[in-house]
Amino acid sequence: MDMIMESTLNRCSICQKSGSMCICGGCKNIFCLKDFNEHRQQLSNRFDHDIIRFHDELLSRIKQLNESSNELFSQINRWESTTIDKIHKAAEGARQKLNKMLNHEREIFKEQFGNLTRQIRFQREENNFVENDIQLLKNKLNKMQQSLRQLNGQDKSHIILIENNKINWNNLIYPQKQQLTLQSPSTMININTKWTQNGLTVAGGCRKGNGFNQLSCPNGFYVDDDLTVYIADFNNNRIVEWKFDATSGLVIAGENGQGNRTDQLDGPIDIIVDKERDFFIICDKRNRRVVKWPYRGGTSGQTIIPNIDCACLTMDQHGFIYVSDIRQCLVKRWKVGETQGTIVAGGNGKGDRLDQLNSPTFLFVDHEQSIYVSDRDNHRIMKWIKNAQEGIIIAGGQGQGNSLTQLSYPCGIIVDPSSNLYIADRGNHRIIRWPKDVYQGTIIIGGNGSGQQPNQLNEPKGIAFDRHGNLYVVDCWNHRVQRFSIDQNLTS
Repeated sequence: MDMIMESTLNRCSICQKSGSMCICGGCKNIFCLKDFNEHRQQLSNRFDHDIIRFHDELLSRIKQLNESSNELFSQINRWESTTIDKIHKAAEGARQKLNKMLNHEREIFKEQFGNLTRQIRFQREENNFVENDIQLLKNKLNKMQQSLRQLNGQDKSHIILIENNKINWNNLIYPQKQQLTLQSPSTMININTKWTQNGLTVAGGCRKGNGFNQLSCPNGFYVDDDLTVYIADFNNNRIVEWKFDATSGLVIAGENGQGNRTDQLDGPIDIIVDKERDFFIICDKRNRRVVKWPYRGGTSGQTIIPNIDCACLTMDQHGFIYVSDIRQCLVKRWKVGETQGTIVAGGNGKGDRLDQLNSPTFLFVDHEQSIYVSDRDNHRIMKWIKNAQEGIIIAGGQGQGNSLTQLSYPCGIIVDPSSNLYIADRGNHRIIRWPKDVYQGTIIIGGNGSGQQPNQLNEPKGIAFDRHGNLYVVDCWNHRVQRFSIDQNLTS
């Protein structure tokens, strides 16, 4: 601070007295000597509280660095132990399978050799053979000798061990620094947020097909924090993993053809990732079941909810699973391991009353466990507050149409923290934002007719935001997933 004597015309900024004055070099205010000393003491107190105390807290945390890093190493150790255990189990399973296979081969060999032995003895005892018989028997003995070599492991061309070369061992686990400036989509998206109108294809888009770079009528999907997209590829009866900026996907579930075996899917329509339990949860529509599938390296699933005409599923922060039953016109909530679900929306038959639904599909559950339902064939979105006996119409409900007060077979829905609703308006080929307590929505994506141009959609189904607030849309009949980036020039 600079102390400068001023004229008697100057007044103290605190007591307003004139006289000998001091000027603070920081705030530039004028003080009398008494108030100047008090001001200096206040600055000293602030320095001790804001600087010294903060510094000492950081010093204390620095001393704890080793303890915090030890926990990170412990996480790696636990992962190592768990992974080794899984490898042991996989190896033991392979041993059992190989042993069963070899035993079966041995039994067949013994039976065939026994039949050949009886034939040789009969012909020798009856002295009933000619030159051709000797050659034929010799050929059979040669084949038996070759089979015996295979069974003894001398000939390795018969049975081979297949390793899964898809595993990238270097990327099974690795440390990665978290971005401290990372924001969740909820803090980035508001009523003024705009998105670019031309979408970028991040999966599919190479016409309908079953190639690794193709999709066939995709529906529900999940966007991971690393921007990997997991897609329910409906008509290809598979779940596909599509990495960020990849030109093709990887089949991670249901690559064994259409069917109802545990290693097959039939019309998967939606998927969520339960990272806490290390599972995918798949809505296997045509098999009328919900299955869980190991998150990494799984070759088959396990039915956790049977006999349900599932159309969509989601999970809340407590781990409850919500499933829409399109035929029974209701939504059920399931606790993990529960055999009977609880009806939380609908369940009063098909209809358009407030306590009814008509072909419910996509779902969203907020932190208060209120359930938002795409009431597809009623062309409306319903909100069912927890334990409510009937729902509230929050969008649509004005009959099928393309005005801003109407919807046409709505599908995917998202609700942001400000209760703004985002809807995949399937029949109108557009994405709508519908603010809370407002009579109509606004078009934020599409609305340019059905088509395959970057600014067009063809019956959009699932929608989701990534961690940057970019909007992803499953463009069903264009057999692609589109990403619409936040337009920073238009967002305020």
